[in-house]
Amino acid sequence: MTSSKANNSRVSFASLTLNNLGTVRKLNSVLFPIKYTEKFYEGILSPDVENFCKLVYYNDIPVGTICCRFENKDEQVHLYLMTMGVLAPYRSRGLGSQTLQLILDAAISHEKPSINKIYLHVQTSNVEAKQFYEKHGFKQVGLHENYYKKIVPHDAWILEKTIEH
Repeated sequence: MTSSKANNSRVSFASLTLNNLGTVRKLNSVLFPIKYTEKFYEGILSPDVENFCKLVYYNDIPVGTICCRFENKDEQVHLYLMTMGVLAPYRSRGLGSQTLQLILDAAISHEKPSINKIYLHVQTSNVEAKQFYEKHGFKQVGLHENYYKKIVPHDAWILEKTIEH
C-alpha cells in the first residue's frame, strides 16, 4: 500500500489500484445513493489523477474515499470533486477535513496543468455537506436543477473554490 500519513498518525491515504478498487466500490455502495459506472472506476485509476483519488484509512481500516477528475472549462483547468465520503462511525474525527486538505494541497502544487478551481455538486437535501465545504472556503455559485436523475431531491448546489497558487 502506498500511503502518505496525515497530521493525525491514525489517518493515512492510499493511491487507488486494481488491488484496492474492490474496497472503493464497496465504500461507494455504502456512502452514496447512486451506482457508479465502469467508466467511473476506470477513470479513477488513471495515473493522471493519482494525487486526486485516494482511499482514506483510519487505524489501517478503509473508511472513506475521495475521487476527482480534470475538466477543461473556458481555457482553464478545473478539478471536479466527483465523490468524497467517510463512513458514518468515523465522522467528526477530522478525516473529511484532512482528506479535502490533501486534495487542495495537491491542486495548489500541481503545475502541468495548473489547476484554477475545484468544484463539486451537493444534493440540496445535504445541508451538512454544503456547510462542510463552505467551512473550507467553497462558495455556492449556482443550482443545477434535475442534476440527479434517480434520487430525490433531483437538484444540486454547485460549490467552487478558486485555487490560489
